[in-house]
Amino acid sequence: MEKTIFEKILDNELPSYKIYEDDFVYAFLDIFPVTKGHTLVIPKKHCKNILDCDSETASHIGAALPKIANAVKDSFGADGVNIFQNNEEFAGQVVFHLHFHIVPRYKDKDLHFDNLEIKYPSEKLSDEQFIEIQKRIVSKL
Repeated sequence: MEKTIFEKILDNELPSYKIYEDDFVYAFLDIFPVTKGHTLVIPKKHCKNILDCDSETASHIGAALPKIANAVKDSFGADGVNIFQNNEEFAGQVVFHLHFHIVPRYKDKDLHFDNLEIKYPSEKLSDEQFIEIQKRIVSKL
């Protein structure tokens, strides 16, 4: 079975802008961010999605999510955050390795969730912008 993009990131075969790491969880910036600070949180142990996840792995992710979400929110003065996760292709899952999205939300810059599909902006961030975002979030952890 071919590795997912997230398994390649965990195995250091692909680069990422790491935000958080412990023995069980890895968090990094999404390379196609919906908003500044859009972060992905994944278990180091492979699970296809939450339906395939054992309770120990789920508890480690659950413990890390609030810490990471607060750091993301505080780093940019976001007015709130969405935390979401998709299970199976029909529900919008594209990468078949369990992952949670932490998406900062801002009152002055509304996102449009049409039929639970996020409309990604066309702007791509530079490496320098990713590094600055990474530093801001890491400093809050």
